[in-house]
Amino acid sequence: MKKFLSLFLVALLAGGVTLLSYKLFLEPKGEEVATTTSLPETNYIPVTYTNNTNSAAAAESIDFTVAAERTVNAVVHVKQYGTRRTPRNFMEYFSNQGEEQRTIQGAGSGVIITEDGYIVTNYHVIKGTDDLEVTLNNNKSYKAKVIGKAPQADIAVLKIDADEKLKYIPFGDSNTAKIGEWVLAVGNPFNLTSTVTAGIISAKSRDLDETDNNTQSFIQTDAAVNPGNSGGALVNTKGELIGINTAITSQTGSYVGYAFAVPSNNAKKIVNDILEFGDVQRGILGITGDNITPEVKEAFDISVSQGVFIASVEEKSGAKKAGLQRGDVIREIDGLPIRKFSDLTGYVNSKSPSDVIKVKVVRKSKEIVVPVTLSKFEIQSYIIRDIGVEIANIPSKDYLKRFKVDHGVVISKAISPKMQRYDIIGLIISEIDGKKVYNAAQVKQILDQKYPNEDITISLIDKNGEKREFVFQD
Repeated sequence: MKKFLSLFLVALLAGGVTLLSYKLFLEPKGEEVATTTSLPETNYIPVTYTNNTNSAAAAESIDFTVAAERTVNAVVHVKQYGTRRTPRNFMEYFSNQGEEQRTIQGAGSGVIITEDGYIVTNYHVIKGTDDLEVTLNNNKSYKAKVIGKAPQADIAVLKIDADEKLKYIPFGDSNTAKIGEWVLAVGNPFNLTSTVTAGIISAKSRDLDETDNNTQSFIQTDAAVNPGNSGGALVNTKGELIGINTAITSQTGSYVGYAFAVPSNNAKKIVNDILEFGDVQRGILGITGDNITPEVKEAFDISVSQGVFIASVEEKSGAKKAGLQRGDVIREIDGLPIRKFSDLTGYVNSKSPSDVIKVKVVRKSKEIVVPVTLSKFEIQSYIIRDIGVEIANIPSKDYLKRFKVDHGVVISKAISPKMQRYDIIGLIISEIDGKKVYNAAQVKQILDQKYPNEDITISLIDKNGEKREFVFQD
């Protein structure tokens, strides 16, 4: 028995030594032993859960090919041409002479909106020349005619006469586009024709220029947009046009994740006005206002934190006739939420004079709905920067009689130091480039059609009623 116990103890000791030796010298370092433990079933739903699919499956279910196929053949390449002189010897170089050559000055994109060849693009794509060429996706090229321009909205309308019915993109409703919705940007970045990129709508009613009286209202997207995309299409997954790609925010000049498009409802309204009237017919509410700030909220005891605060109401405007008041806060228009001033201007700019809109306002903590008939926007004054003066509409017919004329605009202010040296305030400009002018809007329209650096000829009526002509060169 003692011998058995001795042998058992020896075996036990040997086993312990063997195990210790393995642990110290033979077991691989840094490895962990994998174990499996069954977990009880849970009854919560992950935050990515939607209709029994995960987020990756949801993204894969979106078919971008349909929208791409419907739109890529309706987006064109717009080239802007100019001429330059190429001197052939030193004599021609120093005398600014030489052989004229037609050269490309710039390029962008455009969107065919009718089968007979009407095209919408950005104004800055075609600014400076009427020598334009449009190339389709099938490489056919046509000379384009400028039908109309809306510089303030950065929209222009072109027309080509093709020998076939053209593919076009129908307008969609940009008001119903939602943040987070998938979109495609179609255009010609860096002269790479027929390029399609995808992204989502990042924001709506984006105002990029705080000095522009909050008149801008862009759709923001993270679809890649680069130089050359300007004037191209922003479309939804149905292939409907919901925006005209216009600008990017970048410190490098190339795409960094922020692109902006003119909403399709605004572009469509401008196109229709140009085709019907030859110019944009703007409807206005007739108020001045701003976003709600903590100071305004406290001063006027406003109960809401979003909306447009009405600072003043113009006399004889639709807003005045409808009973809107200073201190009212606009919360909705036609059921569309108004959170800031660019929401308001973006919607109103898609409407026409005499349209009736339903405006919901908060007045003394109570909500009321007021129908408002939009007034027609009339330009009262305009700065002619190339001359250095501000002109305004004639205050009365009697004023014209003093200068022995029946039309014209009055010089209301001298802007440049050079013009401030002359006694010109109050004088009448009766013609610009040989065309009679009757109001500030007409002056703006004439000058918008001119090329940069082109001479401007004005007919000035002095205090004696004498007509004098002056040519202003850049």
